Amino acid sequence: IHSVADSGNQLLLLFGGRKAKRKADREHPFGYGRERYVYAFVVAIILFSVGGLFSIYEGVDKLTHPHELENIWIPIGVLVIAIVLESFSLRTAVKESNQVRAKGQSWISFVRHSKAPELPVVLLEDIAALVGLVFALLAVSLSAITHNPVFDAIGTLMIGTLLILVAITLGIETKSLLVGEGATQGDLDKIIRAIESGPEIERLIHIKTLYLGPDELLVAAKLGFAADKPLGAVATDIDTVEARVRAAVPVARVVYFEPDIYRPAKGEGPPTDAIVLKSED
Repeated sequence: IHSVADSGNQLLLLFGGRKAKRKADREHPFGYGRERYVYAFVVAIILFSVGGLFSIYEGVDKLTHPHELENIWIPIGVLVIAIVLESFSLRTAVKESNQVRAKGQSWISFVRHSKAPELPVVLLEDIAALVGLVFALLAVSLSAITHNPVFDAIGTLMIGTLLILVAITLGIETKSLLVGEGATQGDLDKIIRAIESGPEIERLIHIKTLYLGPDELLVAAKLGFAADKPLGAVATDIDTVEARVRAAVPVARVVYFEPDIYRPAKGEGPPTDAIVLKSED
């Protein structure tokens, strides 16, 4: 059942990625990038219900209606082969994740802060599958050695608990993406530096960011210009600043800058450092 749920989940992630590639239209002017988050959340629900709850049900049923295992070499053989295949799958997930994981970033941080949901989902699913297979192999082996089917039931309950914990973790992280997350601290710093690094503006008044999809970041900011700057010059300066932002953070594909007149407050010093500005996001 766990293998069926895993295979179905991978198909859902592929389907969600395909749906997310649709072009923006009048009803969805910012595109369909968040479809990937929706399908990742559905995967978490399926893993919880089909995988976790069914395993718990099976474990309870084995405890209440115990029976001796027959043809023990069949489940052991299947589990050994599955462990080998699942190890290759996990190796591939780790290899692909390392291509996008920041240098020095921990795996926990990668799962929590990755904006592309597919790799963390597959990574956690593969880890849960491999650990679950080890649980199953140990439980079946102990049941065969001791002729006590209780070990098989306990192993099944452990697998169900593991899947439920992984599903809850995926659900929490994907929910955060669905609600809407802003740029990472590192990207936000780059955007602010790109805006303030030139002579075009007097001050960055405030800035907000939002991921429209894993590969598309919305940047909205109010820029303070000198009161005597002509409108044509303001427009040119905005284009220049926008180009710097896109170069610094390529995923910043949707950029909106609102020009305003910079009016220093009485006794106010020079423009503050970017660290102060981050608190307004």
